[in-house]
Amino acid sequence: MPTDTDLRTARREAILEIVGEGSVSSQAALVESLEARGFSVTQSSVSRDLQELGVAKVRGAYRVIEAAQASLDETLEAVAPLLRDASPAGPHLTVLHTAIGAAQGVAVVIDRAAWPEVVGTVAGDDTLFIATSGRPTQRRLLARLRPWLTE
Repeated sequence: MPTDTDLRTARREAILEIVGEGSVSSQAALVESLEARGFSVTQSSVSRDLQELGVAKVRGAYRVIEAAQASLDETLEAVAPLLRDASPAGPHLTVLHTAIGAAQGVAVVIDRAAWPEVVGTVAGDDTLFIATSGRPTQRRLLARLRPWLTE
């Protein structure tokens, strides 16, 4: 009899296969695909799995955004065309604009980069808020982001 850990591992492998096969545009569609493969899942467990697997919605479809798949520079280079501009919003918040639907994927890349300037991120659809500890770290963050911005 498989354990909960075995089932979770198998479900996560199936998620990666499904996401890799094409454009999954919603968690509901992913739940349906998993159920078709024999997995009984809830949307909340799929949501947790996506987060832990480094899967995010980019340009309307779920994609694996895993810093471990490539060097950080390659990962940043991959998301660079999605970046638009960045500006400070007070001493602790930087607003980063992205292509529509790309903010969550970019947030995953920035979070996994573990830059010392970044305290945390919050992403919407095309806007990302990046928290910093103060003005000096915010300036360093903006300097780090500037080469990747398409403005």
